[in-house]
Amino acid sequence: MENQYLIIVAGGTGSRMEQVLPKQFILLNNEPIIIKTINCFLKYNPTINIIISVHKNFKTYLEELLKANNIINVKITLGGTTRFQSVKNGLKLITDTLAIVAIHDAARPFVSLQTIKNCFETATLKGNAIPCISLNESIREVKIKKNTAVNRANYKIIQTPQCFLVSKLKKAFNQPYNPLFTDDATVLESIKEPIFLVEGNIENIKITNPHDLLIANAFLK
Repeated sequence: MENQYLIIVAGGTGSRMEQVLPKQFILLNNEPIIIKTINCFLKYNPTINIIISVHKNFKTYLEELLKANNIINVKITLGGTTRFQSVKNGLKLITDTLAIVAIHDAARPFVSLQTIKNCFETATLKGNAIPCISLNESIREVKIKKNTAVNRANYKIIQTPQCFLVSKLKKAFNQPYNPLFTDDATVLESIKEPIFLVEGNIENIKITNPHDLLIANAFLK
């Protein structure tokens, strides 16, 4: 598994969390969220090549945090103004085009080993793998003048890590940014590549606001 890479997107400043520190550095059970996230992947593959895209104002803070938690062999690059640029900056540090790279949100510390395994194994076979979960509630499509019930079985909630063959993802990121790029799968899809979905895990939430912190603490208990 020496040709597996992980790019952790940590370029945000956490404005929605209403905290001094970005969300990825907030403590959960006395451990920074980003450290919990990294450890999920180290449990899966202790030799995984880790790259972190971080906001320039928190680069030194991250370096000290990694050192304090004895996490070594991590490359750090600067995050951009968009997720697209942050991922692109991370991809520049990968020269092995035959490798598989996982792109993961720093604030998703509850990704399961099974989800990580599903993603890497499927991406190795098919070129990409995107974790998802089913919707449990009714949904409606909202248009300008009306809203319509739709079949929730036709829709999925998308998570990370999103795994890709490096050569294909680099090709996709070699184009200009488009506001329609909401995640890495949409970037790859824009160059006419098919997207392959795998089962994620329901606990794999992205901690974005104070309410999410309550849910995260409930998971820990």
